[in-house]
Amino acid sequence: MRRFISQLLSSFLILSLFVTFAPSKSWAYPFWAQQNYENPREATGKIVCANCHLAKMTTQAEVPQSVRADSVFKATVKIPYKSGTTEIGADGSNVPLQVGAVVMLPEGFKLAPQDRWTDSIKEETQGVYFTQYSDERDDIILVGPLPGDQNREIVFPILAPDPSKDSNIKFGKYSIHVGGNRGRGQVYPTGEKSNNTIFTATIDGTIASIESGEGNTTLVTIEGTDGEKTIEKIPVGPTLIINEGEDIHAGEPLTNDPNAGGFGQLDTEVVLQNPLRIYGLLAFFASVSLAQVLLVLKKKQVEKVQASEGI
Repeated sequence: MRRFISQLLSSFLILSLFVTFAPSKSWAYPFWAQQNYENPREATGKIVCANCHLAKMTTQAEVPQSVRADSVFKATVKIPYKSGTTEIGADGSNVPLQVGAVVMLPEGFKLAPQDRWTDSIKEETQGVYFTQYSDERDDIILVGPLPGDQNREIVFPILAPDPSKDSNIKFGKYSIHVGGNRGRGQVYPTGEKSNNTIFTATIDGTIASIESGEGNTTLVTIEGTDGEKTIEKIPVGPTLIINEGEDIHAGEPLTNDPNAGGFGQLDTEVVLQNPLRIYGLLAFFASVSLAQVLLVLKKKQVEKVQASEGI
């Protein structure tokens, strides 16, 4: 019996260590998904930032229609929101809204080295720090968090690849995936709710009491229809919209929704242009123009001949 208990305790200890030091992806959702996802864009096209930033808002992007090989161009991500908007900070205070962005480039495209930035690019990116997604993925660039009031438009200086130096790169059309965020998320990387979201009741019942808890939290006790009590822990930040003695149903809000931000994404395209195609197009236009001129001259010549013959 003693041996059995000893083996049971050993197994429990091993299981506890495994749970503590080797959590699965569902237990520890990573910040920016860098730890667990080789590619932050899911098969459905959704960028995983939307898993923590649940609200949706518009994001815009501007890129050139076409770019030359081995050239530097600007990809501008626009993150619009109303001026003066604030959000709830982790301590419950009102703080200025912050923004961030992610640009997923085609293979071969990457952040341009600073020695190739123009003066205008240096001016437009002042105070912006760019981070690549991982050591292996330099074609995915992250920015943020940044003060939103000064960074509603974030310029990404991009270096286009050169097919003459890399046989894997071809001239043609490529897709660029862009995501823009303003404000804190509604879910922490651990999977828990942040204080920047709405809190709801988990059972049907009556609000039995509303009391202060540890760390400026509020404890809302709900007495269910079966007499059992459930305590909902509300962090500092959201405002309670219920009172003691009030009946409530599961899923109904206990607080307001303090979130003022949101995440948005879109896809755009850029053409890596072959200069020979441009030369060929110009030659075609020149030949058509020349043919039109010769046709007019020939018509004038025919008219003169007809006039001299009295036709």
